[in-house]
Parts: sequence; structure tokens; C-alpha cells
Amino acid sequence: MTDNAPTPAPVTLLGTGAMGTALARAWLAAGHPVTVWNRTPARAEALAAEGATVVDSADAAVAANRLVVACLLDDDSLGEALATADLTGRDLVNLTTGTPGQGRARAAWAEARGARFVDGGIMAVPPMIGSPDSGAFVFYSGSAALFEEHRDVLAVPAGTAYAGTDAGFAALHDVALLSAMSGMFAGVFHAFALVRREDIAPKDFASLLEGWLTAMAHTVHHTADQLESEDYTKNVVSHLAMQAAGNATLLRTAEEQGVDPRLLTPYMELMDRLVAQGRGEEDTTGIVDLLVSGSRS
Repeated sequence: MTDNAPTPAPVTLLGTGAMGTALARAWLAAGHPVTVWNRTPARAEALAAEGATVVDSADAAVAANRLVVACLLDDDSLGEALATADLTGRDLVNLTTGTPGQGRARAAWAEARGARFVDGGIMAVPPMIGSPDSGAFVFYSGSAALFEEHRDVLAVPAGTAYAGTDAGFAALHDVALLSAMSGMFAGVFHAFALVRREDIAPKDFASLLEGWLTAMAHTVHHTADQLESEDYTKNVVSHLAMQAAGNATLLRTAEEQGVDPRLLTPYMELMDRLVAQGRGEEDTTGIVDLLVSGSRS
């Protein structure tokens, strides 16, 4: 009987920090030959014991395989690591955290050196990598041909989401989601601060908080609908003037509880600006325009 199963494709990985190591282990577990390089060689020794081929230079790592994945400290580190590497004919996937502008510039840089390029944004922490049920995924953007050719390999450590041919879109989606998360955490921390000195068990309150945030999460679709229609009075439930007036109660409660309101006040100030513009009957969606330079607001 002949085994017609395809041989797992080889992968080069630049960077064996916590995330890079998790990526390498996922590929090794799936049978992919993995060549690794790290600026500090000792940090790659554990992967050598698990079957990875460790090389002493980034140039050698790039030469080893067509598919080269980078997971380094920052964009400058990537440029330094690949300064003398021959990228001709290589497919470079950059999973180093960066900005949309850096992704676009790095795409042009790679293409000028003969490589196809895809930028990535990892929506996971290292323990989630290689676990199919963790919900981990990676945004990819740039060369569609590269992504399609290597989709199966890239899907081994985490799910994939192709964001388009604009190489900056992976980082943009990544940072946009992380920014939303940061804003949510700000509200969560303020809420816990309000009840911190009371006879309220944090674990009990956490269950209430999770349920409330989950119930409110669907409103993102309402905001998107208003942005696309550019009608901020469409299907308004609690208009801006009402919400802005209600902020006084939030601020007074914070004062009574001895809580610094600085996590809330920037948002409230934007609401007040819209009300002052005579837009009190609208939804809060207009805040998006206030944040975008050159907008109608």
C-alpha cells in the first residue's frame, strides 16, 4: 500500500521568544520540518531537543526554506535580522507586532528584494497557540497568492483570517480590536473600583459584569449600521443628550465612592462636545467622527 499523504511543508522561523516557540512547537507537532534562528542561540536549544534545526544566522535560516516566518521584537529587529539575507524567491510572513504603516513599508521593502510578503496580527497569547479550541487566530494581509499557497501551513498554529491585499490591514485589524479591548478593560476597572470598598464579593460582581457586557456587545452592529448609512438618528434608543445628562450620576457616584473618574471622563467630554454642536438627538456614533481627523465634525 502506498502512502499518498502529502509531506508537511518545511518552515523557517525567525525568533524563538514565547510566541515564536509556541508557533514552532505547533508546526513540529504537526510534522513540519522547522528551521529556527534566534539572536540569542541559547533560547532555541529547547526546540532543538524537540526536533527543530537550529542555525546560527538569519541568513542561513532564510536560505533553508522558501516559507520564512518572522516573529521578532519589533519592525526594527526584523530589518536588522534580514539586512543581508537573500530574499529572492522567498515567501516572507511577518508576525512581528507593528503598525499598518510599517506593514505597508515592509511589504514594499520585501518585494524590492524579490520576495512575496504577508503581514500578520496574532489575536492570541502563547498558551492559545496550537490548541484548536482556544479561539486563537491570526489576521493576514498582503500577497493573496502567498496566503493561498501557504494557508494550510499557516493554519496549523491558529486559525487564519485574510484581511485583504493591503499589507497594512492585518496590523490595522489587530490594533483596532486591541484598542476596543483596552477601552472595555478601562470600564471594567472603573466598575470594580466602584464596588471595591463595599461588602460585594468581586467574584459575584464579575458574573454580573460579564453578563452585562455580553448583552451590550451586540450594539457594535447598530453602530456599524449607522456609520454605513451616515444617519446617526436611525433607530436611536437612548439619545446623546440623555446619556450625557446621565453622566452626572456616574461622576457623582464615583466621587461618593472615592474613585478617580479619569477612565471615563475623556469619553464623557466627547459626548458633551457633540451635544454642544446641537446633535443631542443623535446616537453616540458621532464620537467616531470626532476621533477621525478631517471628519465632518
